[in-house]
Amino acid sequence: MFRSLAGVNYRIWAAGAIVSNVGTWMQRTAQDWIVLTQLTHNNAAAVGVVMALQFGPQLILLPVTGWAADHLDRRKLLMATQGAMGLLGLGLGILTVTGVVQLWHVYLFALLLGVVAAFDAPARQTFVSDLVAGPNLSNAVALNSASFNAARLLGPAVAGLLTAAVGAGWVFLINAATFGAVLLSLAMLRRDQLYRTERAKRSRGSLVDGFRYVRRRPDILVILIMVFLIGTFGLNFPIFISTMSVTVFHQGAGEYGILSSIMAVGSVVGALLSARRDRPRVSLLFAGAALFGLGCAVAAVMPTYWLFAAALIVIGVSSQTLMTTANGTVQMTTDPVLRGRVMAIYMAIFMGGTPVGAPIVGWVADAFGPRWAMGVGAASGFAAALVGVIYLVKYRGLRVRFTGLRPRVVLAPREVVREELQEVEATATRTS
Repeated sequence: MFRSLAGVNYRIWAAGAIVSNVGTWMQRTAQDWIVLTQLTHNNAAAVGVVMALQFGPQLILLPVTGWAADHLDRRKLLMATQGAMGLLGLGLGILTVTGVVQLWHVYLFALLLGVVAAFDAPARQTFVSDLVAGPNLSNAVALNSASFNAARLLGPAVAGLLTAAVGAGWVFLINAATFGAVLLSLAMLRRDQLYRTERAKRSRGSLVDGFRYVRRRPDILVILIMVFLIGTFGLNFPIFISTMSVTVFHQGAGEYGILSSIMAVGSVVGALLSARRDRPRVSLLFAGAALFGLGCAVAAVMPTYWLFAAALIVIGVSSQTLMTTANGTVQMTTDPVLRGRVMAIYMAIFMGGTPVGAPIVGWVADAFGPRWAMGVGAASGFAAALVGVIYLVKYRGLRVRFTGLRPRVVLAPREVVREELQEVEATATRTS
């Protein structure tokens, strides 16, 4: 399960990343809380605007960020982006601690953070392939997700307690300090042991090569569609959890942080289960999407705080299984020369749909109640699962046959599917 940690560079990177991830989750929790309860009067739409500003640049800057991940030194690029994010956390912390922070300040810092994160995300995702050899890449991707969600166990709970005790400003300052850990880890990497992949050549039209490649890969296209549906309308957890906690169950900052940590329990379990597998299994994408929809539907009707918390564990397991499998599948099946641009498209679709979905989900929560907003999340999971089934029927020969009254699902043999996908990938690479 932890075979990627055998490499010294990955161990150094993972140690720094877990510290920084805890700080990131602390800031997200405190930021959503002050927007919802201090800078507005329980305005879920304002939280949606913050999310839109923070994730919108992923989509707008897509061609440039993917190009940067494929053509620039990823280690140096990450040092620049991580340092910039630390400075932004410091600035917001100072404004909040001094008591002068206003809603437009949070909007501005969310936008600036989104611009920096747009360059950071594809570089960070593909940097894993510089740290870990090919056979362990899937395991490393899953462990990265496990690290991120293990931080979610601690970060929101600590943020909730600190926000209640000393205020959100100190949470932002602590987050700024945690970026020092990942910067130190990047500086300590043994550069002679990095797995240098072939850098893409700078040529005319290289910015759109990633789009041409994806267009000719139906297996990647279906993943992107599913990720868009759930990422846009389903993964709006700051809105779901904060509004359910405050307006439905009438809880405080500490209890809100606990809910986020409880959902992270399921996320860590999902990531660790993915790490046990040698390769990501596409069938898990469809099962994860359906289970995510079911989990959101159940959570929407839970009558008490703790039953809602239990439903969040199911949502955590299913969403992490889906996203880890999607991430690993895209990375492992993409030509290394184009991996940065393809992962930029993936991250833009995964997070760039938030400017569309978050304000809509926030408006639903304000107009009809948080339970209906959870219903939007459930619908996104079921829609993504339906897209997966259509793909299986069209490209994998999915059929349901009956033996007497017992149904049996039949797919095309794995060898046939593998040969077809290899031929499609080779064609896409030649024409890019």
